[in-house]
Amino acid sequence: MAGRKDETMSAKLKIGILGASGYTGADLARLLANHPNADMRLLTANAHAGKPMSAVYPHLGMLGLPDLVKWEDADWSGLDAVFCGLPHGTTQEIVAALPRDLKVIDLSADFRLTDFDVYAQWYGHPHRAPELQPEAVYGLTEWNRDAIKAARLVACPGCYPTAVLLALLPLIEAGAVDARDIVIDAKSGVSGAGRSVKEATLFCEVAEGTHPYAVGSHRHAPEIEQEIGKVSGDLAPVNFTPHLVPMNRGELVTCHLRLNDGASADSLRETLAARFGDEPFVHVLPAESMPATRHVRGSNHCVIGVFADRIPGRAIVIAAIDNLVKGSSGQAIQNMNLMFGLTETSGLEQQPLFP
Repeated sequence: MAGRKDETMSAKLKIGILGASGYTGADLARLLANHPNADMRLLTANAHAGKPMSAVYPHLGMLGLPDLVKWEDADWSGLDAVFCGLPHGTTQEIVAALPRDLKVIDLSADFRLTDFDVYAQWYGHPHRAPELQPEAVYGLTEWNRDAIKAARLVACPGCYPTAVLLALLPLIEAGAVDARDIVIDAKSGVSGAGRSVKEATLFCEVAEGTHPYAVGSHRHAPEIEQEIGKVSGDLAPVNFTPHLVPMNRGELVTCHLRLNDGASADSLRETLAARFGDEPFVHVLPAESMPATRHVRGSNHCVIGVFADRIPGRAIVIAAIDNLVKGSSGQAIQNMNLMFGLTETSGLEQQPLFP
């Protein structure tokens, strides 16, 4: 049911954020500051170790957060949960070294892919904590809620997979669309590329234009295929092409689908509305209503629209999220709430910012 009012803990959870100097780490701190059951006790950021958070993110300076430390110097004692906002390829060994009584919510890709060979192919090195992978639960909240509640280690989805899978999994489960004929045109704000300095994300490279990247080779494609395959029973390839848009945050995915016999755009909309009708953060729009990133900016909401294609037998499903919130930090907090039996919407009830 919407909001899912579970038994709320009276004591605050003691929280650590690894990689607090990244965009996802900063948004975790911003959101957790308003969480009634969270107390941030540990923030790590090796390149900025020894600095106050206000030196890295002045807008968070009034929160009284602990200073940043190296993860090797972290004091894990007394913590209840750790969010890992570290770069891909660095989280596995760190999580393996954490105390077993800590619950872990990982925002990297290090525990998303269940096939070790696929992981090595797309991330360029063998899995460094294979003993932990079987216990990692894929953290698409609205789809995997019961397993997340019982998990110690949750692997939060990537931002693109979050939007795509929310839009498509109910349709594939219902047998309404052909899982072997999916074309995804995806667009993201520049924050999706992270905070480290790269030539491709300099102002002059991204302003006043948009461009595709990682064409035919984006790492989110096998993640999308893995999760669709779990539902369809057939590991089929998807055609996925991302684009960088000159905005700070936001993500929009346009999914071109072949309808199975008896399905229509209207029936797809009905299927999605039935599946997400009680969800506090996923909203299926009325016919002809267009999803837009400005409708979800700064929030944990996802909006989905369904349209008939002019080509007979095809439909177009469009979803919009904020890549840093529902696509990352917000969904991670939603999962933490489930893991500790808290009200699922806690800390995430702020409405989108507009304009």
